[in-house]
Amino acid sequence: MKTLKIVTLLTLTAALGACNTMDRLANVGNAPPLTQIQDPTAMAGYQPVRMPMPEPIADTYQSNSLYRTSARGFFKDERAHRVGDILTVKVLVDDSAKISNTTNRNRSSTNSAGMGGIFGAAVDNLSGGTIDPSAAIDLTSGINDAGAGSVNRSEALETSIAAVITQVLPNGNLVIEGRQEVRVNFEVRDLIVSGIVRPSDIQANNTIASTKIAEARISYGGRGQITDVQQPRYGQQVLDAILPF
Repeated sequence: MKTLKIVTLLTLTAALGACNTMDRLANVGNAPPLTQIQDPTAMAGYQPVRMPMPEPIADTYQSNSLYRTSARGFFKDERAHRVGDILTVKVLVDDSAKISNTTNRNRSSTNSAGMGGIFGAAVDNLSGGTIDPSAAIDLTSGINDAGAGSVNRSEALETSIAAVITQVLPNGNLVIEGRQEVRVNFEVRDLIVSGIVRPSDIQANNTIASTKIAEARISYGGRGQITDVQQPRYGQQVLDAILPF
């Protein structure tokens, strides 16, 4: 049964590899295609965001007043606030982390025991003098553990991307999602940003910093000839997944 599973896995791997090879051969000399513009809410795997909501507060109006309680200005607010509106996200990621840990543990113990009197004489007679009753039991144990680890990471990313409001939560917070593709020669760079923002954090010029996005998901990657060279071959990836050593 185990052999059958391995053969099946290798067969499927070979089939997928053949399909991937044919696709690559068909696109030799061509730049990687850009994806079509799609509705984020219609894409596979999309799920509406559900978060804990405060109690809704109805707007109130004062007599002879042009303002309402939720208004942020006298004139119409041009900042994004409805589904389909667009705002600009300023992505600024400048993270660094340095962690170093060292652990040492050492323990040793020694126990010895002997027998005298009648028991010692009996053991000596039975063994013909080959066993020393005074050192009949001698136990020694020791443990020595040492461990060390370190992390040194630095990341920096600064760019801007336009995002679309895909959902307005009951408390007024906005769910946004934006995707940007840039193709240079034979390499496509993808930038994806999504998360939840407060309308009050959107600046007057309709921009918001990525640090003010809750549940932020920022992805920056690429695909093309350079990315293909940097990735291990599919056969190596399969072996890395199934080999226990």
